[in-house]
Formats: sequence, structure tokens, C-alpha cells
Amino acid sequence: MPLSEFTALLLVATAASFTPGPNTTLSTAIAANRGLRGAMRFVCAVPVGWGLLFVACAMGVGALIVAVPALRWAVLGLGTAYMLWLAARLARSGTLAQADGARLDVTFWQGVLLQFLNIKAWMLALAVVAGWIAGRPDAPTRLTLVLPVMVVFGFVSNLTYALVGSLLRDWLAQGRRLLGFNRLMAAALVLTAGWMAWSAVQ
Repeated sequence: MPLSEFTALLLVATAASFTPGPNTTLSTAIAANRGLRGAMRFVCAVPVGWGLLFVACAMGVGALIVAVPALRWAVLGLGTAYMLWLAARLARSGTLAQADGARLDVTFWQGVLLQFLNIKAWMLALAVVAGWIAGRPDAPTRLTLVLPVMVVFGFVSNLTYALVGSLLRDWLAQGRRLLGFNRLMAAALVLTAGWMAWSAVQ
């Protein structure tokens, strides 16, 4: 792969990974409520799920999701509903004791599954596959190069957001700060879900 193409890939990966979204919002919120160790399960789940989704797109599944309206709406509907459900649980967590219970207990496999319920993640994966892999004579080699880049960026971005959340933990434990923070994060999830739905119907 030419250096110019690889540089462009790094720019796309940076923009896609480090801008706020459902994954980074959840990484921040979980770490702020449960600590960095408590967030690592989700932080590790994101790149695993993203990597599986990316490979699925490279094999043609993503094009099928986009081409069949029923599948596209199913992904959008389930993803939006799941994010709203998480937002509702998060908005009711007002103390670290509550948050350490079931409210923010996102399992590893739920974190992996969340990637498959994000229609924008499908679109991003399709865009990267179309731009850097599909139709190229060296497509398998390109996949082995592009996939690790996207997975590493997914991990590092979510770890970064989780570190920020964990650094806020002691400050948030005072008074009603945590409740306000959690409601802010819940609102961000709701807005993200709304943005996904709005973008999908345009």
C-alpha cells in the first residue's frame, strides 16, 4: 500500500475513533462510575466487535445489510433501542454504590454486540473496505494491514476516554456531581441514537 493511502487511512481511523460516539461515551461513563478496571471489559470488547464487523463487511455482509431495507432497519432499530436502554440505566445512577451494581454492568459480549447494532459503524466499515480493500488485486494483504490499524485505534481511543473517566471518579463522588455527570452521558447517548436514526433516514 502506498504511503499516501496509508496516511489517509490513519487520518480516517483517527477521526472515526476519537470523535465522541456511543462507544467512547460508554467507556467514559463506565470508568467514571466503576473505575478503569471496571471499564476494561467494555474497552476490550469494542475493538473485538469492530474487528469482527469489519471482516464481515470485507466479506460482503455489510453490503447486504445496507442493500436490504429490512435488515438495515432491524440494525438501526435494535441499536437505537439498546442505546436508549443503556441511557435510561445510566441516568438513574446517582452514587458510586449504585453504579457499582447492575446499572452499568455491560458484559464483554454486550460490548461486542453493540458494534453490530450501530448502523454508522456498518457504514464506516463499508467506506473503509470500499476505499482501501475491495476490488484491489492485493485485497487479502490489504485486509491484514487495515484490520489491525482499525482495531488498535478502536482500543486506544476507548482506553483514552476511559482514562479520562477514571480520573474524574474521585471528583464525581462528591455530592450530586455523579448524578449530573451520568445524566449528561445519558443525554449524549440519546443524542447519538437520535443522530444515527436521523442520518439513516436521510
